[in-house]
Amino acid sequence: MKSYRKTLTFELPQRMGFVNITPEVEQAVRESGVQEGLCLVNAMHITASVFINDDEPGLHEDYRRWLEELAPFDPSPERYLHNRTGEDNADAHLKRQVMGREVVVAITGGKLDFGPWEQIFYGEFDGRRPKRVLIKIIGQ
Repeated sequence: MKSYRKTLTFELPQRMGFVNITPEVEQAVRESGVQEGLCLVNAMHITASVFINDDEPGLHEDYRRWLEELAPFDPSPERYLHNRTGEDNADAHLKRQVMGREVVVAITGGKLDFGPWEQIFYGEFDGRRPKRVLIKIIGQ
């Protein structure tokens, strides 16, 4: 069995944003040489996410609005107890919990085995500093 590891680094200038990382993950699969196996992609920070969905701008704006309704940005310590620690990003932790930490995609014939329209995204909820995404591929 083969094992391959690669990290990607992102530094989004805004607090919240989404980046299609499918091409980078596909490149990692090619680099791995794995023909049949699994590909794990996970955010290595507790205020970021990796998820699968459609690459459609309206949907991404819907996510932004919906997440802001669920957990609005508010740096004050009155709304979120976490912000009493000196942080201002409690909303980002909650948004990450909703959007998820990782995805696992099957590799078949040396390619990601996606359904129609599926793409992999990095979701940022507390941007403005470098954050990593892990790609771990196992198989043969």
